[in-house]
Amino acid sequence: MKKLFLSLVLFFGVINGSVADINNDSAVEMVENLTKQGIEQIINSTSSVEEKNRVFRKLFTENLDLDFIGRYVLGRYWRTTTPMQKKEFIDLYKEFNVKTWSTRFDEFKGKSFVFEGVSPSSNKDQVFVNTSVPMPEGSPVSVRWRVYERKGELKVIDIIIENVSLAQTARNEYTSFIAKSPNGVDGLLEH
Repeated sequence: MKKLFLSLVLFFGVINGSVADINNDSAVEMVENLTKQGIEQIINSTSSVEEKNRVFRKLFTENLDLDFIGRYVLGRYWRTTTPMQKKEFIDLYKEFNVKTWSTRFDEFKGKSFVFEGVSPSSNKDQVFVNTSVPMPEGSPVSVRWRVYERKGELKVIDIIIENVSLAQTARNEYTSFIAKSPNGVDGLLEH
C-alpha cells in the first residue's frame, strides 16, 4: 500500500509539472563553477596526483553531499549499522570517491562541459542541471547533475552519466556485496 501511495504522489507530482523551488540559475552556476573552475582546470593541469586528489577532496566536500549520498548507497543497511560503522563507512566512502573521481574525470581531459539548461525533479527541492561533453568521435557524453537545496545550501547528490546514476549504481553494488558477505557491513568496510 505504501508503494502504491508513493507511486501516486510521484506520478501526480510529475503530471502537475512540479517545478523545483530551488533557484535554477544558482544551481547552474554552482555546477558551472564545479566543472569549469574545478574539474576542467585540475584535469588539464600538470599537477601531481597528490595535488589533484587534494583539490578534488576540497571540491567534492564543498559541492557534493557525500554524507547524504553515503546514507543512500547503504540503503536499508544504514538503519542497522552502528554509529561507529556509519562514521567509518562515510569516511571511507568520501576517500574512495575522491580517489575514484580524480581518475575518472581524466577521461574528460582537454574537453569542456556544455551547459544545456535544467530539468525539473519530482522533488521540489531538487533540479537536474544538464550538461554534455563533446567527444572527438561519436556523440557527446550526457552528464546530468542532481542538485538539491537544504537549509539554503546547494549540493550535488548524484551524477548521471549517459543515463546511469552513479549513486544508484553504487547502491546496487554495495547492498549486493553486504548481502553476500558473511560479515555484512563489516565485510564491506574491510573490503
